[in-house]
Amino acid sequence: MNAAAAVEALTLPVVETFHSLQGEGVHTGRSALFIRLGGCSVGCSWCDTKHSWPVAVHPRRRLDSLTAEVQQAATAGAAFVVITGGEPLEHPLDPLCTTLAAAGLPLHLETSGVGPWSGQFHWITLSPKPHRPPSAEALRRCQELKVVVHDAQDLAFAEAMASAALAQRRSGEPGPALLLQPGWDCPEGQRLAIGFVQAHPGWRLSLQSHKWLGVR
Repeated sequence: MNAAAAVEALTLPVVETFHSLQGEGVHTGRSALFIRLGGCSVGCSWCDTKHSWPVAVHPRRRLDSLTAEVQQAATAGAAFVVITGGEPLEHPLDPLCTTLAAAGLPLHLETSGVGPWSGQFHWITLSPKPHRPPSAEALRRCQELKVVVHDAQDLAFAEAMASAALAQRRSGEPGPALLLQPGWDCPEGQRLAIGFVQAHPGWRLSLQSHKWLGVR
């Protein structure tokens, strides 16, 4: 490995880090440190972090500096670390997970499930997208399946993803928690998601509570 490759293996492009509350999904309301990685080729039109898509504009940070920040957040009350993006799986995450393990906090991943699988996580939130379906590996590993709803086609996609996730499970393995999340400022998505959850008790509603509260 040459010097440039060695440095790259020990760094990742980081958009931002911040200690806040998990605003979505099963772990809503819990204290967490977020590490947002740069780079995403999925390109969802409704994405609220489009500034994270390009890789080159974000500074590369050393993994040991991120570990130090996680340790400080743990002292300040963070219950876990969320690796998000962008699309985190567009980077090799094994070195990051190995390094962060020293801080002692559980690692959560938020991903659309594209890209080669890497890293070891205590909790995986899969938010699949119709135009870039997730890998079979992501469907098999996720503990939480969260689908954003804007129209009726998204409901059909959510059901298909739930079936696919169950099909990837080994015999006796439980399926993921199933959540529908209305697109932000989308009354039709909200109406559809609420109606679907009311009629399908295996699903639950996820809201972007951090946006309602005005926190990051």
